[in-house]
Amino acid sequence: MREQERSGGPGGREGRREGRREGGREGGREGRQELPPQSPEEQARAICLRLLTGMPRTRRQLADALDKRGIPEEVSQEVLSRFEEVGLIDDAAFAGAWVESRHRGRGLARRALARELRTKGVHATLVDEALEQLDSEQEEQTARELVERKLRSTRGLERDKRLRRLAGMLARKGYAEGMALRVVRRALEEEGEDTDDLGLGYAGD
Repeated sequence: MREQERSGGPGGREGRREGRREGGREGGREGRQELPPQSPEEQARAICLRLLTGMPRTRRQLADALDKRGIPEEVSQEVLSRFEEVGLIDDAAFAGAWVESRHRGRGLARRALARELRTKGVHATLVDEALEQLDSEQEEQTARELVERKLRSTRGLERDKRLRRLAGMLARKGYAEGMALRVVRRALEEEGEDTDDLGLGYAGD
């Protein structure tokens, strides 16, 4: 009898274990019911919600993401319009927050900010409205702060090279040439540099 139990006969321990394993597998199969495939609308909503969870997005950004995932355009537009209606998509708020964040964090000027917002699909009217919060006086103040932070690293260089390097840095951040040159010349003058003979043009270094 003990031999039969050890040998895995129908009443043995091995047989009982195998029976439990088979029963568990069968029960698992029966308990798992396959979910029906998602409709394109459900897929679009899920994609948008997942993307919006991490950070705000513009309508264009979400439309591009849906297109890459093969969602039909008519479905995308319907879902995106619904998201706008309930406030989950708000390009005006996105643009305003973008201008504040990128100007404060990176020191970007209006020209650079407008370029970034256009690449994200924000309408020109909304871009202009968002940039209204940043006036010329505030923009020049930020330019001065950027130059002050960079000025020390240029000490020891020739004056003209300092000018090119500092003004070029401002140009890359979207500052107009006239403002950039004015701010840099003032900063150099405060350090005792003679700037009377400096030309009006410069090139990034």
